[in-house]
Amino acid sequence: MIKAKVSLRPIVSKLNLPTVLKTAILPGDSIERLFIATQVGEIFYIGNGVIRTFLDIRPRIIKLGVSSGGYDERGLVGLAFHPQFYYNRLFYLHYSIAGTQGPGALPGAFESFKPNPCDPRTLSQRWTNRETQYDHIDTVEEWILQSNGRPQRRRTLLNLRRPFLNHNGVNSLNFSPETGKLVLTTGDGGSGYDPFNLSQDDMEIAGKIIEIDVAKNTFIDNPPIVTRFNELPVAIQETLTVIAKGVRNIPGISYQRFYNRYIKYVGNVGQDLVESIFSFIQYKPIPVTQLVQAYLMNSEIDQEGFINFGWRGWEGAFPTSIITGCSANPALTQKTMAYYDEAVKTSVQRLLPLISYFHEDPRTDKFKATALTGVQPYMGNEIPAISGNVVFTDLARAKESQLPVRGALAYTRIRTDCKLNDFSVIETDYNFGSQSAYYVSLGTNLNQTRLYLGVYGSTKVADANQGTVLEIVP
Repeated sequence: MIKAKVSLRPIVSKLNLPTVLKTAILPGDSIERLFIATQVGEIFYIGNGVIRTFLDIRPRIIKLGVSSGGYDERGLVGLAFHPQFYYNRLFYLHYSIAGTQGPGALPGAFESFKPNPCDPRTLSQRWTNRETQYDHIDTVEEWILQSNGRPQRRRTLLNLRRPFLNHNGVNSLNFSPETGKLVLTTGDGGSGYDPFNLSQDDMEIAGKIIEIDVAKNTFIDNPPIVTRFNELPVAIQETLTVIAKGVRNIPGISYQRFYNRYIKYVGNVGQDLVESIFSFIQYKPIPVTQLVQAYLMNSEIDQEGFINFGWRGWEGAFPTSIITGCSANPALTQKTMAYYDEAVKTSVQRLLPLISYFHEDPRTDKFKATALTGVQPYMGNEIPAISGNVVFTDLARAKESQLPVRGALAYTRIRTDCKLNDFSVIETDYNFGSQSAYYVSLGTNLNQTRLYLGVYGSTKVADANQGTVLEIVP
């Protein structure tokens, strides 16, 4: 693959954590503007070089960074503009609701769970007492930009109870250009290793990619707070279809036009071994009403053609492993399969990834991964080396001795033959100085000819105003 080199052009700095970067044309306006949603609940847009506030919902957002030493994965994690936003003024938000802090589904820190293959109890945990043992509640809402320029909440589409503070998805709302529906990508609910195996359970909302038909009005203004599809009123079930399961955590879904079809790209954040990107063209979505009916009748539903990313038995191209240090030699590690039986069960049903890239990589022309934070096709011509390819960002090049920390930018080619792909690092010439630069988000404009990078100076959302948004340029 060709070595690509780019520059970064700063657009705005001293922001809070920029989680979503996308463009839209405001009603009555003629130019596409860049919108930036921050994890703490502000949404800005750039107009004529000036940053303006579009919406500030900070009072609606759960108190961030309190229970985990400043780190958090909750907050405002999704923003999507209706494809007809210019005319109907509708947009959608996904965020964690203020005042909903619970004790968590398991005692201890959010990443503390580790399965023990020698102890069957750790392999078959159940999420019980869900009304009391949960971490927080997320909501997906429809908003409208009123004619006076003020956004107003119209209705709530879903209220979801989440077991842990992490893996809520990020850039979790996007519209499908194929179906015109709103797509919600939910993570597996968090902790580590998906303790309750929510991602493979057809009734669990966690660990899925869900399409919501926003054209259907359920006339239910405040839906019940749920964790499972069968707990939803039928009117809401009828608006939902499931595209995929076996998700760990997702930095959104993106679509690339390929002749007269669309390639869908989904990044799945890894556990300890690899980060993965999946791609697919054909898929068979399953209406939630069918899933619930099969569940109630205790029958198997035909899942031929349904997308399964394989988590928790599989981490990308590999069986999920527990990595432990070798006491005699600290340079070596022992990798034990965490869920052998599940890996076997899902081995044939799962989709193979387009790429898996590694937390430990001996190759000098690669980097050691931390967490995948964005996946976007680039269809512009200004940077020929990456034109028509898929660009992705990783939070930080791990375990590199030189400080300060730097994120990673890379790309991979399209493949339609389902073979595992390689990737190439994109070099950047931008000088962040002595400041850490975690690459937290990747965005694009409407026709995917421009790329935007969100950078943060810390991994802690509680460390305020350390965000910069840059454009990736030749």
